[in-house]
Amino acid sequence: MNKYVVRQPIKDKNNNIVAYEIMYEVDKMDIFNQVEDFQAADTISDFFMQNTSMISGNNIVFITFTPNLLFKNMPKVFESDKLVIQIEDNVVIHPLSNNLITKYRKEGYKVAANNFQFNPKYFAIIDSIDYIKIDFKNIEHSSIDNLVSMAKGFNKKCVATGVDSKEIYDYALSKNVDYFQGVYVSEIAKTHMRKTEFIQGNFFRLVVEVTKAEPDLEQIEQIISRDASLSYMILKVVNSPYFALKNRATTIKQALTLLGLVQLKRWVYLLSFKNGDSKEAEEVLKISFLRANFCAELVKYIKDFPINLNEAYTMGMFSTLDVLIDAPLSELLDEIYVSDEVKGALLNHEGKCGMLYDLVLSYEKADWNNLKSYADELGIPRNVIAQVYFDCVEEVNNIWNNAFKVLKDK
Repeated sequence: MNKYVVRQPIKDKNNNIVAYEIMYEVDKMDIFNQVEDFQAADTISDFFMQNTSMISGNNIVFITFTPNLLFKNMPKVFESDKLVIQIEDNVVIHPLSNNLITKYRKEGYKVAANNFQFNPKYFAIIDSIDYIKIDFKNIEHSSIDNLVSMAKGFNKKCVATGVDSKEIYDYALSKNVDYFQGVYVSEIAKTHMRKTEFIQGNFFRLVVEVTKAEPDLEQIEQIISRDASLSYMILKVVNSPYFALKNRATTIKQALTLLGLVQLKRWVYLLSFKNGDSKEAEEVLKISFLRANFCAELVKYIKDFPINLNEAYTMGMFSTLDVLIDAPLSELLDEIYVSDEVKGALLNHEGKCGMLYDLVLSYEKADWNNLKSYADELGIPRNVIAQVYFDCVEEVNNIWNNAFKVLKDK
């Protein structure tokens, strides 16, 4: 039995993350089937208890619970102030729904109704609902207007879901909803950096140099040495507990030798943006590095793949470069040294590389059907994907929680 779990951020109007929705599926088992629901509940229970702290951190989480999960007291895996119990139609129509929801509300849990509808069965429990989630992607505008007005009339927090494009985001913003969730929301970032400033900076010259087929270490050393900020951060990182070196690096040349080109490529990209004060950009950076790790680890399971592990890492890392820099990705990729396969995957979703990239995007969106299709075509065992994802989440968390503690001590 294969299990898939992914987190998707929920943001406010200022683009701050207020919570994550934890989305899951148990493969080859309908979790809403009454016969198999208890078995699914046990499986999901074990999975959540092993991984919740890793995937949610200190953020509030929204999780959908079936009736049997609620009856089994599954929400109590979480502290009441860290969880929003999300319910769908299968709970709403349950004869004991009011009792279930009232019970958890008394214990301090908040409740969200996913895909809220104009229907008497929903209005019967409206007093017990804190958040109303409305699908802005698949519902007509006239219905959305009525649902948002109703939510506001009952003093409920309104969450726009399915926000997968700027157009949908702008429309949701015009409706004065409280929170936003979707693919576009996951990647949107405010940045003060423009393309011209970026290309003229030492960081971009460094990226160009380290992505060459045969990087020139002396040239790399010169570029870093000319930039006090980059020099400081590289030395800070290489001497941090993250690498646990016996001897300290005191020069840029020593630092480069100890880091190696692969680690250098990863860290200079991160450090240059991390030096700013944009929380939005930091979240996009985390997406970049999660995709990079995810792509690189999944490549290990694919036979006869056209790019190697390091190139797959680069593909994931550069997938959000246009969002961070606010410039067309096609122009940025023309300035740096990436393979045609990576460029084709990022720009046009072409070939096997494009298929791997689409698999990673499908996992982020909890598009389980496409995820399975891509996994089967690439020959990736379904049963390893979720664990690989969580291993990658842990790696990204380690980078932020360990190495950058040093950078904060300026």
